[in-house]
Amino acid sequence: MPTLKPTTHLPPLPPRPIDAHKGTFGTVIVVGGCETMIGAPALCAAAALRGGAGLVKIATPRSVLPAALTIEPGATGIVISDDILHTLEQINAIDPKHQAILALGPGLGQSEHARELVASLLRGKRTTVLDADGLNLLAKALPDKPTVRAPLVLTPHPGEFRRLAQPLNIAHDPTDPAKRGEAAVAMARIFDAIVVLKGAATVVSDGTHLFTNTTGNPALATAGSGDVLTGLIAALIAQGMSRFDAACLGVHLHGRAADL
Repeated sequence: MPTLKPTTHLPPLPPRPIDAHKGTFGTVIVVGGCETMIGAPALCAAAALRGGAGLVKIATPRSVLPAALTIEPGATGIVISDDILHTLEQINAIDPKHQAILALGPGLGQSEHARELVASLLRGKRTTVLDADGLNLLAKALPDKPTVRAPLVLTPHPGEFRRLAQPLNIAHDPTDPAKRGEAAVAMARIFDAIVVLKGAATVVSDGTHLFTNTTGNPALATAGSGDVLTGLIAALIAQGMSRFDAACLGVHLHGRAADL
C-alpha cells in the first residue's frame, strides 16, 4: 500500500512562448451533449478555450451542434452519428496520433448509444477527463471492471462518487470532511486515475498524493460549473501538464474565479 503524501504544492501555469501558435497548446475534444442538454458541452468547450487550449472541438449530435457552436463560436464541430464506428473514425481522422485530450460526458445522456460511445473511447489511448454522464455510465458498468486503457481524470461530485463507490465497496462518506481525502485516495488507487472529489474543499488524489483546495465559495453551487472545471482541467493537460498537476491547478483556478 503506497504511503499517502498530503501536498499543498500548487504548480505554475503552463508557459506561453512568444512564438507560439494554436498548435503549440494542444487540442481538447469535448464529447457530450444531447437534445435536452445543449449547454453542457458548450460551457466545457468555452472553459477549455479560456484555459489556454489551442484548439477545441465539440463532438455532439447533429441536432445539438449548431446551438453549441453558437454558444461557443471559437470551437469547431464533430457530428456524433448513430454509427459509433463512424464517430470514432471522425475523431481518429482529426487526431491520428491520439494526442488530443478528451473531455467526456458533459450533457451526454445515459442512452445505450452513449454507453457504447463512452466504453469505446475509454478503450482508447487518449487522456480523458471523465465527468457527468460519463461517470454515471462507468458506474453502471461496475462491478465488472470495464476495459479502460485511457489515462483518466475522474471528476465526481458526491452523488456521482457514491454511484461509482458502491459497487467497488468504497465505504468512505464523500461528504464527511474527515473522510473525503480517504475516499478520493481509495478510488484513485482502484482506477489508477486522478480523482477530483468536488465540493467544499475539493480534494485531488493520484492514490499517493492528496491535495486539498482552499479556493471557491457557494457561487460555484450552480448547474454548469462542473462542466467548466472539466474543460479547464482538460485544457491544462493539453498544454503539457501532468494529470495530477492539471487537476490541482484547475480546481484552484476554478475556485479563484468564483472568489473574484
